Amino acid sequence: MNILKKQSSRVIGRRTWMSTAGIERSHRAILFPGQGSQYVGMGKDLYNLYPRSAKLVFDEADEALGTGLRALIFEGHQDKLKLTQNAQPAILTTSIAMLRVLETEFGFDIFKACNHALGHSLGEYTALVATQSMSLTDAVRLVRLRGEAMTRAVADRKGKTAMSALVVRKDKLADLEKAMEEIKANLPENELVQLANINSVKCTSFQVVISGTSLGVDQASRILQERRFAARAVDLPVSAPFHCSLMKEAAEVMEDALKSVKIEMPCVEVISNVTAKPYTCAEEIPKRLVEQVTATVEWERSINYCKSQDINDFLCFGPGKVLANLLKKEYPLDKIKTITSADDILQHALEYNRKQDLPDEPSYH
Repeated sequence: MNILKKQSSRVIGRRTWMSTAGIERSHRAILFPGQGSQYVGMGKDLYNLYPRSAKLVFDEADEALGTGLRALIFEGHQDKLKLTQNAQPAILTTSIAMLRVLETEFGFDIFKACNHALGHSLGEYTALVATQSMSLTDAVRLVRLRGEAMTRAVADRKGKTAMSALVVRKDKLADLEKAMEEIKANLPENELVQLANINSVKCTSFQVVISGTSLGVDQASRILQERRFAARAVDLPVSAPFHCSLMKEAAEVMEDALKSVKIEMPCVEVISNVTAKPYTCAEEIPKRLVEQVTATVEWERSINYCKSQDINDFLCFGPGKVLANLLKKEYPLDKIKTITSADDILQHALEYNRKQDLPDEPSYH
């Protein structure tokens, strides 16, 4: 028998969070990744080990899309999986499967576990599913449509679009934002560049991403480096220029689609990528999700909001460790945990139990 399965069967169903009376909500934020963290085989261990939780998630997503998503995730080709319309539902599904294992098998309760939930771009949809604001079926259909619409929005550009990551000195962010407006205004007609993501601050520098036409991105990268606002630029291997006005057509598609989706107020505060603040009502959510398609992802400001609420404990779900690595660079003294596999889930449960002197009984504070 698989050692992991043997261990997990020993700890499942003994002591759960829900059985602990009077427990206070943990001061923690839960995070979900965006596109780029996908890889073939992600979540397959969960699917095989946990038929009453992870398997149900993958099966529900597969049925919702009717396109063999599960087979693509577990056994497909990376080139096909990384296509926007495939990567987005794949990452969302895998992230939720990891969460459901903790919920179903180990008694994890997101309402008691976290004060805030947030996701990077696509990950915001995952956060909404995780906090019971949106159903998994609706979410995977929406992000599949979102990916398709993003690709179609720039089909006539024939690949002449780009995204580039820049390292920017911390004290130059305001100057960079002002310079971006100037560069944008001076570009030739039909050329564009915008600030797509503000991802992190690392002591003396930020990581930002710019997006637009190839000429616009190249020109902005060159000017920003010449002015010493940016130390270096790295082109990103993406199929579309996300989070800029070239995605306007995709935003319109999402606006129509979201009208027919039931959305409720999350059970935990979800922080919007657009405002970097929690949603205040359910009616605000579809509006911001539409804006998010063309707007800057205010990730660094979203994390700053968490820090302003005295959050120093972050639980990062989903494939890859990009978000956790960004946090560790920014806040090396914070508690930052990653849940990326069945091994991580079991380790997280057992580690907590050792600290609480509960060797066989998973319980989350």
